[in-house]
Amino acid sequence: MAEKSFKYVIVGGGVAAGYAAREFGKQGFNPGELAIISKEAVAPYERPALSKAYLFPEGTARLPGFHVCVGSGGERLAPEWYKEKGIELILGTEIVKADLAAKTLTSAAGEIFKYQILIIATGSTVIKLSDFGVQGADAKNIFYLREIDDADKLVEAIKAKKNGKAVVVGGGYIGLELSAALRINNIDVSMVYPEPWCMPRLFTADIAAFYEGYYAIKGINIIKGTVAVGFTADSNGEVKEVKLKDGRVLEADIVVVGVGGRPLTTLFKGQVAEEKGGIKTDTFFRTSVPDVYAIGDVATFPLKLYNEIRRVEHVDHARKSAEQAVQAIKSSEEGKTVEEYDYLPYFYSRAFDLSWQFYGDNVGDTVLFGDNDPKSPKPKFGSYWIKDRKVVGAFLEGGSPDENKAIAKVARVQPSIQNLDQLTKEGLSFAAKI
Repeated sequence: MAEKSFKYVIVGGGVAAGYAAREFGKQGFNPGELAIISKEAVAPYERPALSKAYLFPEGTARLPGFHVCVGSGGERLAPEWYKEKGIELILGTEIVKADLAAKTLTSAAGEIFKYQILIIATGSTVIKLSDFGVQGADAKNIFYLREIDDADKLVEAIKAKKNGKAVVVGGGYIGLELSAALRINNIDVSMVYPEPWCMPRLFTADIAAFYEGYYAIKGINIIKGTVAVGFTADSNGEVKEVKLKDGRVLEADIVVVGVGGRPLTTLFKGQVAEEKGGIKTDTFFRTSVPDVYAIGDVATFPLKLYNEIRRVEHVDHARKSAEQAVQAIKSSEEGKTVEEYDYLPYFYSRAFDLSWQFYGDNVGDTVLFGDNDPKSPKPKFGSYWIKDRKVVGAFLEGGSPDENKAIAKVARVQPSIQNLDQLTKEGLSFAAKI
């Protein structure tokens, strides 16, 4: 089979790959030196759009509108951009074998790609209910959302099942964002999750109570403390019912499952050091194998701010780790160094008219401030996390750009705090004076 050689190869075609390509463009390289190999058939795009504007009934986002790097206010890298730069986009190509010692990658079609420097940007894959042997989980119209193909299929189902019923399995990011998108499409939505409240990895019970109340006002039926244990299908093989562990049975024309993801590291198992479910890297995203870097969801890296090793699944880290790795690669070629990666964890979401941002670490005691009444015309509230008498995390719903910057600064600076009641009283004004 054909064999191709490149100086740099990025394996994976998601957000991290696109931002790495842009950074190579900034740093400089010779045409023909860089290739991106992606299983997807399209150039890298801003994945968060898939659970938001891509699904809206009007004014929908479509490619080429949200190719990277528009998500961070940058230039849109359409397929022509890669061509102009001399970057080879090898799309619709699944890598099935990686030999890091021989510096080769092999595709499902048997093509061999040689590299001098490899950047692993394979991201995550969704956890499927069929992985757990859930009965009937392979019925038609049960969807997972990770790639643009998944979103296209969901859009078609929404059109086909006008004013139908949907069950969303999972109460995290995907569950909350897709429940909102389905409701905007006038679908009758039930959300099911086993935890006592939504987004339990980040939200406190107080924060979650606001969103659950808001969603209920929007007509979304929230069912907590149980899980989907089976599905029944009609004569066409399409899902018609969701069986819950507590014995309830929900009608469904559409089911969307968002129960988490796992990093795609299988290709590299046994060849590279791993930690906390990801590929272990240093502050420059170098792995234990020379000339091999890992970025985005797959990387477990030193989080300088908290002096610990972490893996972060979020678009912000995908973008920034990509830039750091490419800067490190180019600097080392020139005998220079770059500064350590000093990342401030950042998460955000938008649904309905709501928009929240969180910075820092959600550990320790919490205080809630502001107007968190879900019936308010313009709710604005937040929370601080306090550990060892320092504010280590901050959350804000409904903040302006300046207010969001202020809570980011609080999480970065970690100011000392003596009195929790005083912090509750001051609320957002505490952040504004830091």
